[in-house]
Amino acid sequence: MQNGFSSQVMDLLYRKYGDYRENLLQFSNPTELLIATMLSPQCTDKQVNKVTNELFKKYRGFRDYAHADIKKLSRDLDGINFYKTKAKHIIEASGIIEKQFHGRVPRTIGELMILPGVGRKVANVVLTNGFGINEGIAIDTHCVTVANRLRLTRSRKPLQIERDLMRKIPRRYWPHVSNLFIAVGRDACKANRKECYHCVLRRICPSSNAGK
Repeated sequence: MQNGFSSQVMDLLYRKYGDYRENLLQFSNPTELLIATMLSPQCTDKQVNKVTNELFKKYRGFRDYAHADIKKLSRDLDGINFYKTKAKHIIEASGIIEKQFHGRVPRTIGELMILPGVGRKVANVVLTNGFGINEGIAIDTHCVTVANRLRLTRSRKPLQIERDLMRKIPRRYWPHVSNLFIAVGRDACKANRKECYHCVLRRICPSSNAGK
């Protein structure tokens, strides 16, 4: 029953926001994806892409980042929120990858999460978009709102929400759950107000007030 409802939710979101299914960060390999994703918290994809467009020309791999001068890297990240902290994390994470993973992006959530600046959300994004590995579901703030209003979870904690969604949503949808929930969250299911009258899920969402 629950899988049937969640499949219906995902199918409606696919039809409405199909262009949003893929990651909007620009990258050409897993190394660039990891760096871009580490820069993305509290920052728009547009701004990250603007910075990484030049960054990826200057730093070609983890060895370059690991040996970068933190002041110079910080300047290269200017325009990114919390750029000084993120520069520090990138240098430290790159050093670990060089020493422990032979210069290659780890391929499990557990290995990724030992890197400074990499939480479960970042790890899920990297695995899904870099390697096609669906080990979990990235939980954005929009996901918290949308998942609760759909009654797919009753928690506000990202890890519990992820577990609930993994249990209730068929695995084939996992790669796109986050981006599609973000899309409907920005469009209609905002945290501070619901705009159910133009939401694609208005007829099936248990929290909908459309027509009421």
